[in-house]
Amino acid sequence: MFRSLNPDSVHGRQAEARRNDRAVLDAARDVFSAQGADAPISVVAERAGVGMGTLYRRYGSKAELLQRMCVLAMEQGIEAAGEALQADDPWTGLCGYIRACVDMRSGALGSLAGQIEMTDEMLSTARRGMTLAGEVVARAHRAGSLRADVTALDIALLIESFSRHAPGYGAPNVPDGAADEDEERNAQIRLLTVALDGLRAPGVTPLPGRAPSVARYVGRWSRGPGAGKSPVAGS
Repeated sequence: MFRSLNPDSVHGRQAEARRNDRAVLDAARDVFSAQGADAPISVVAERAGVGMGTLYRRYGSKAELLQRMCVLAMEQGIEAAGEALQADDPWTGLCGYIRACVDMRSGALGSLAGQIEMTDEMLSTARRGMTLAGEVVARAHRAGSLRADVTALDIALLIESFSRHAPGYGAPNVPDGAADEDEERNAQIRLLTVALDGLRAPGVTPLPGRAPSVARYVGRWSRGPGAGKSPVAGS
C-alpha cells in the first residue's frame, strides 16, 4: 500500500494523478526489480493499468519516471522511520520500521543504482532517509535491544534483500497467477521473523568480516549517469 500518498485528501485530476503514481510505483517495483532498468515502460504501464499516454503526459521520459519512482519509494521509507521514532519501545519501533519497509518493498528499486542519473531531489531525499534510519537504529542500540555489531547499513541491506520478489515475478509473458503470491508472502514473513530475532542483542554468533561500507553502498548510485553525487552528507 502506498502509505505516503492519501488520494482521499485531494480531488479531481490531482487525486487521479496520485492514484496513478501509486499504481505505477507498485508496478515499477515489480518490473524493474525483476528485469532491471532495461525493462520497457510498456510493461510497467500494462501492470499498473494505465496508458502509455498517461505516463508520458506526467513524465517526460523513462529516466524522469524512474527518478520520480525512486523519490516516492524513499519517501515511504522516511514516513516509516518517522513512525518508528514515535514508538515507546525502540525495539518495537525498529521492527515496525523494517516490517513496514519490507511490506512496501521500499528497497525494490535498488537494482536501478548506477543505471539512472541521481537528481538533486533524489540526493536530498536519500540523505533525509539515511539520517532518520540511522536514528531508528541508534535508538535501539541505546536501549540495548539491537545487537551492537549491527549497523544501519546492515538494516538497509536487509530491507533491500527482502524487498525483491522471487525470480520470474514480473517477467514478461508470465501470467499473474503463475506465481503463488500467498505462498511467497508466507515464506517471506517467516524468514523475516527469523532475521529480526537474529538482530536482537546480544547475538549468539559474532558477525563475520567488516561492516558494510557506506561509501561503497551509496557509490552504486554514482557509477552511472550523473556520477559524482552521493547521499553521504558532506560528500
